[in-house]
Amino acid sequence: MKFIPEIALKTIMKYAIHSFIYIALLFSTSSFANSDAKAEGKSEKFNAGELIIDHISDSHEWHIAGDLVMPLPVIVYSSKKGLSVFSSSHLEHGEVYEGLALRENHVVAVNPDGKENEEATAALWDISITKNTATILFSVFLMCFVFISVAKSYSKRPDMAPKGLQSWVEPLIVFVRDDVAKPSIGEKKYARYMPYLLTIFFFILFCNLLGLIPFMPGGSNVTGNIAVTMTLAVFTFIITSVSGNKHYWKHIVAMPGVPGWVLFLLTPIEILGVFLRPFVLMIRLFANILAGHIIALSFFCLIFIFAEMNKGVGYSVSVVSIAFTVFMGFLELLVAFLQAYVFTLLSAIYFGAAVEEAHHPPHPDTEQQGLI
Repeated sequence: MKFIPEIALKTIMKYAIHSFIYIALLFSTSSFANSDAKAEGKSEKFNAGELIIDHISDSHEWHIAGDLVMPLPVIVYSSKKGLSVFSSSHLEHGEVYEGLALRENHVVAVNPDGKENEEATAALWDISITKNTATILFSVFLMCFVFISVAKSYSKRPDMAPKGLQSWVEPLIVFVRDDVAKPSIGEKKYARYMPYLLTIFFFILFCNLLGLIPFMPGGSNVTGNIAVTMTLAVFTFIITSVSGNKHYWKHIVAMPGVPGWVLFLLTPIEILGVFLRPFVLMIRLFANILAGHIIALSFFCLIFIFAEMNKGVGYSVSVVSIAFTVFMGFLELLVAFLQAYVFTLLSAIYFGAAVEEAHHPPHPDTEQQGLI
């Protein structure tokens, strides 16, 4: 495990530049906005909340640089019109296309007068490729590429020291196996859960790191989306429930050695705990990643808030704001690894509790005979 600090340090140094790029791009975005306002002869007041929500929300376009974006496909099915597939560029600036429009990054059906048709919107099946979806697909592709490449390296160089990409991935795999799976699940049963534990660990890690890159192929808030974290938590819940043995469910429904009147209170709490565990998994990952992005953006927004009040104050505040934003960027790198580790560890602990065998105390007569 001596490779872990070195890998973490290299990764932090590699992605540290993203904090500075992030700041530069936010400056450029604000500059473009100000230039557009001046061109139109309007003075727009800076809206910090709108900027933050725009950066942490899902969208139908992928930011490349400045005002350059890549429109993503809109895929909508309705019982009346059937399947509609087109570019999201047709819906820019509130435009209506084929009776559809974007309202707060959601595809809705609209009437000829431009107002939303709530009844038709409720009947829509929106399976569009959004920014978060595209990032998830890219993360899956990246994981497949990394692990297939590493597997080929092992087949070509058996029983040899890791080299190149192997030297980055192998210590993390060994870390998950030796420090997460084995202690939590046990030496005999950990192997069957390793594919899932490795998958969620690297998936969360890759998505977290991509989220720190402010432009394509990053810039999305995947693990800060509660739908994504809920899906991961549901997988952990299903595997835990299916893996649970008789001993596990007996302790939940009717804990041995507990009086009946206590079970009347304890059993509902234990059953509730079965559902609370994945709920906590979902909220922890979602809240930590989302909060990190919001705090970093809030520090950055202070520059423009104080600049509107007084330009001199804005310049002085910018030094402190940028320093805190860079600090939060480094902290987010740590959180990216930490949250992947915590989610994987807690999942392994739940699996270990589900497959744990009953421990029978030795019989008193056997102890007296000196047989134990």
